Amino acid sequence: MMNEEKIREAFEAEGIGKEIKCPEAFAIAEKYGIPKMDIAGYCNANGIKIRGCQLGCFK
Repeated sequence: MMNEEKIREAFEAEGIGKEIKCPEAFAIAEKYGIPKMDIAGYCNANGIKIRGCQLGCFK
């Protein structure tokens, strides 16, 4: 189950607004212990664009 509050707080702490770069998403996932796919789901649900993903992990 995705913890939206934890992701929102992590994004605020890291200064993420309406877009995030893929390396930033990976770093936040690691730093805060949040699964990458939860970050992707949160971004999709909240209209946050993920930029620069070479691996195709975020859509």
